[in-house]
Amino acid sequence: MLLLSASALLQAQDTAVTDLPGKWTLQDCFDYALNNNIQINSLRLNRMSSEQDLLLSKAARMPNLTGSASQSLTGGKVLSGSGGSSYEINTAGNYSVNSSVVIFQGNTINYDIRQKNLSLQVAGLNIAQQVNDVTVLITQAFLNILLAKENIIYVNDVVTTSAAQVQQAQQRFDVGSIALKDLAALQAQLANDRYTLVTAENQHRQNKLVLKQLLQLPSAYDFNINEPDTIIANEEIVSLQAAQDTAFATRPEIKSGELGIEIARLNLAKARAAYLPTLSATGALGTSNNRDPAYSYFKQLDNNFYQQIGLSLSVPIFTRRVNKTNEEKSRIAVAQSTLALKDTRTSLAQTVEQAYISVQNAQAQYDAAVEQLKYTQESYRIATEQLRVGVANMVDFLQQKNLYIQAFQSYIQSKYNAALTVRIYDFYRGVPVKL
Repeated sequence: MLLLSASALLQAQDTAVTDLPGKWTLQDCFDYALNNNIQINSLRLNRMSSEQDLLLSKAARMPNLTGSASQSLTGGKVLSGSGGSSYEINTAGNYSVNSSVVIFQGNTINYDIRQKNLSLQVAGLNIAQQVNDVTVLITQAFLNILLAKENIIYVNDVVTTSAAQVQQAQQRFDVGSIALKDLAALQAQLANDRYTLVTAENQHRQNKLVLKQLLQLPSAYDFNINEPDTIIANEEIVSLQAAQDTAFATRPEIKSGELGIEIARLNLAKARAAYLPTLSATGALGTSNNRDPAYSYFKQLDNNFYQQIGLSLSVPIFTRRVNKTNEEKSRIAVAQSTLALKDTRTSLAQTVEQAYISVQNAQAQYDAAVEQLKYTQESYRIATEQLRVGVANMVDFLQQKNLYIQAFQSYIQSKYNAALTVRIYDFYRGVPVKL
């Protein structure tokens, strides 16, 4: 049985892994996280709990119905007229059905229904906010993988070129046309380039692990992404004010804060309603029986059957400041919710502004990196040609090569940084993330 259970579990895991994409696009990552992210699913369960609270609040308008039944058996001595006694056993029973419904309670039930409905909306907005947070993290991790992959391709080309240069230098050293120190310098550069390649490959694996953990994929799953053909890094951006206005109108954290104020106000209305009387209607049906030789069991139930209806009025007169305290604390909660919304708006405005500044800086760095790469690439090409014909100064060549490597890495970094910042900035405006 244990072997069969283990086999079934392994087969289920294999099936789960088989159902996953072979190569993941960015949209695949979003879709998978939307359905499988633990935090998102936990918030969905919270929303389901809020739905039950709303149903319970609506049910408070309906009458309740309770039934009760008791049956007793009593034994004891009974004295007779002649002074003797005997042991007798008596039975008795009571059976009833009771119902009550609230007619007026200061509109508390309606306030509570509206409050629970708003809480349900807030639960849905919490899901949307978590989805937004996960979307940003996934986008950043996905672009980091693309950055590391492109860096590997570039560094691999550098290693190939360095190996060819060492081979050419070795041939020249063998015929005595260059000194040993020049050959050693190129060999050291090749070793350094290979070390850089290993570092780039490690970074690529680490970035894949980060995204894999964000998606909460199985450890044994071989995770690979589908690389887009091009990455657009330089795009026209809208003004800061327009982006902030759109964010204030669409972001779930703002709507959640606004609903929080409404919930607090409804709580205040419920606290004020506690000063008002409560009117309820009641009704009951019941019967009873006991040991009476003159009547049968069912005859007693018929004779003792009763019906009752009535009204119940409860008026709060003195509550030892309970209602007053609840009202004042509800006022404070309204003020706190207002401040929380103000803080959320301020924080969002600052976040959007920081994203706007990041986009401007990233695009300026990208433009500068493109120009820098253009000139360093030409300088490196000239130095490489001079090395090929044997007229290059080794120190100058290595310096030009290092400058070219640094410029290319700055170009790659700035390209993906610009792509990331502009997508995050647009995402705050409600634009879906696409590569």
